[in-house]
Amino acid sequence: MRTLCASTLIGEFFLIGFAGLVAMKDPDLSMSTVWTVSGVAMFLCVALCGLVTRPGGVAFGWALQIALIASGFVVPTMFFMGAVFAALWWASVHYGRKIDEAKARFAAQAETSAPDAA
Repeated sequence: MRTLCASTLIGEFFLIGFAGLVAMKDPDLSMSTVWTVSGVAMFLCVALCGLVTRPGGVAFGWALQIALIASGFVVPTMFFMGAVFAALWWASVHYGRKIDEAKARFAAQAETSAPDAA
């Protein structure tokens, strides 16, 4: 699960950076505000890559997805892109857990069959 979720989060890191470039063109927003918010969100994406397997990591990832969708109020395209990345996050969590379960099953089978081979 960690690899799939981290891949999604790194994609979001770049998406947030590009959205920051678009938001910078808005005359109502100061450049420092845009880059403070974008920088914090980008840092959270990278930090969450390491925390995703810990308790609450996936829930924090969902909070980040909601914030990404809500950023559509500043950059309207982010409504769509946030929804796409929320779907990718769901798929990463869902299929990542299935992969982890399959790996555990295969490891358990290999462990039980290893004494027979020796």
